Amino acid sequence: MDLNLAGRTALVTGGSKGIGLAAAKSLAAEGCHLHLAARGEEALGEARDQIMRGHQVSVTTHAFDLSHSEAQQDVLGRVGDIDIMVNNAGAIPGGSVAMIDEARWREAWDLKVFGYINICRSVHAAMASRGSGVIVNVIGLAGEAYNANYIAGTTGNAGLMAFTRALGSASLDNGVRVVGVNPGLVETDRMVTLMRTRAESELGDADRWPELTKGLPLGRAAKAGEVGDLVTFLASDRASYISGVIYSIDGGVAARHG
Repeated sequence: MDLNLAGRTALVTGGSKGIGLAAAKSLAAEGCHLHLAARGEEALGEARDQIMRGHQVSVTTHAFDLSHSEAQQDVLGRVGDIDIMVNNAGAIPGGSVAMIDEARWREAWDLKVFGYINICRSVHAAMASRGSGVIVNVIGLAGEAYNANYIAGTTGNAGLMAFTRALGSASLDNGVRVVGVNPGLVETDRMVTLMRTRAESELGDADRWPELTKGLPLGRAAKAGEVGDLVTFLASDRASYISGVIYSIDGGVAARHG
């Protein structure tokens, strides 16, 4: 299936690892030129080298802390016009309402919630002026499967879901599509580290962490590449009539427990 993405340009935040890197690799496989933004310069360089070894596309990296609005605008100024925006940067800490104080809550939301919103505002305006473009917001299942022990994340993700739906409901009037992706548990380095810690605590052996995923559909977490491929499809012309919606990629977990 030709997704008609060859020669287009995408910016992926949080693009040095995990879902962001998987989305970048999937886009590159379709011929997209890439801008990757994240905090770590070394990790970005490794991601760039991985992609360029496998695909004949250009990859430019931008090492910035995107929790600051000045950095967000700096990156957007450096990349110029883009066809695809993938918002993926963000790591909201777990914890109950009693555990997450205001400073920690605000710090986490500055990167993911306000980071997504600020970038969307700027990118949407630029795309609308040209009459084309796609924004894909990678949000998270906690926005629809509420979790009191991840309250800052579940609240932030729910807000981003509403924002994505609201913006995407009218954006096609200007030729722009805005969609969201809600991954469930995904096998990334961060997830494995967290699961190893949990396995050590609950099972007495960190290496037994895969046992903790046996209750999931297919007995495993999603692969980052599966999420990346969904992002790429939604960014493509094959999804040209899709806007203002959120797609869950969780093996049916949210529906099963809804």
